[in-house]
Amino acid sequence: PVGALVEFCFSGKFTKDEITKKIKDKGGLVAYLNTNDVREVVKMIEQGDKRAKLILEAMAYQVAKEIGAGATVLKGQIDAIILTGGIAYNNEFVNMVRNRVSFLSLVMVYPGEEEMLALCGGALRVLKGEEVEKIY
Repeated sequence: PVGALVEFCFSGKFTKDEITKKIKDKGGLVAYLNTNDVREVVKMIEQGDKRAKLILEAMAYQVAKEIGAGATVLKGQIDAIILTGGIAYNNEFVNMVRNRVSFLSLVMVYPGEEEMLALCGGALRVLKGEEVEKIY
């Protein structure tokens, strides 16, 4: 909630740098489960941690909402939805997102941290005339 964030920022308890660090480095999974490693979250869930399961489901829900928001901005002109990064190794998470957004477009999964390589490859194909650039 925005009101709580404003109170937090102006409480006088934290410097600007401390607040920035909390928001950038200590948010998301870390804020709730003290880890940003989804593999650890999955272990928690396997050990019966219902809170960890709820938080992972909430994260998938939020990702799906952002994809939906992007679809709106693009007026539904979506070639594909691409899930990538380390979290894309987790099939349960991928399926939670896919179940909410697959009606919009094909969902493609590329696990790992090779986003920059993929972007570079796409730019190279455009420069070689092998692919037409897309304007978003």
